[in-house]
Amino acid sequence: MGTPNLTPMAWQESYLLGFAAMDAAHQEFVACVAALQTATDAQLDASLAAFELHAVQHFAEEQQWMEGSAFPATECHVDEHRKVLASVREVQDILRATPERRQVARDLAQALVDWFPGHADYMDASLSHWMSQRAHGGAPVVLRRNMAQPDTPNIAINTHTKGVSA
Repeated sequence: MGTPNLTPMAWQESYLLGFAAMDAAHQEFVACVAALQTATDAQLDASLAAFELHAVQHFAEEQQWMEGSAFPATECHVDEHRKVLASVREVQDILRATPERRQVARDLAQALVDWFPGHADYMDASLSHWMSQRAHGGAPVVLRRNMAQPDTPNIAINTHTKGVSA
C-alpha cells in the first residue's frame, strides 16, 4: 500500500475541555493517531508502538486523576481505555505474525478517529468537569473562536454552573 491517501486526524478546538493537562494529552493523542494514519508501510510498526506508549501513559494519567478524586465513573472510563489498549495490542500481535496485514493497523487508526470525539465529549468532559468542580467549585471555562466569525469568542450561558461560560 505504501502511504495512505487520506486526510489525517487534526486537532480541533471542539476537543478542548478546559483542563490543561488533559487538553495537552489529547493534542498528543491526535498527533499520534495522525502519524499512524499517514505512516508508510515501513513506518507503521514504529508509529503503532509510539501510539501504544502514548496511550498507556495518557490512560494511566487519567486513571490517577479519577482515583485521586474519587470520580464516580472511574470503572466505566478505565474499562473503555483497557479495550482500546487491548485492540492496539491485538493489532501489534497480528502485525508480528503476518506483517503483510498492514491494513489492520490502518483500520485501527480509523477506528481511533471515530472513537475519540465521543469519548472526549462524554467521558473525558465529565472527568474534566469533575476535576474543575472539586478544585475550583465550578465547571471549566473554555474559550473557542466562533467559526463563522473567527475573531469572536463563542460565549454561552452554562446552565450547569453559576454564570456565563465560554
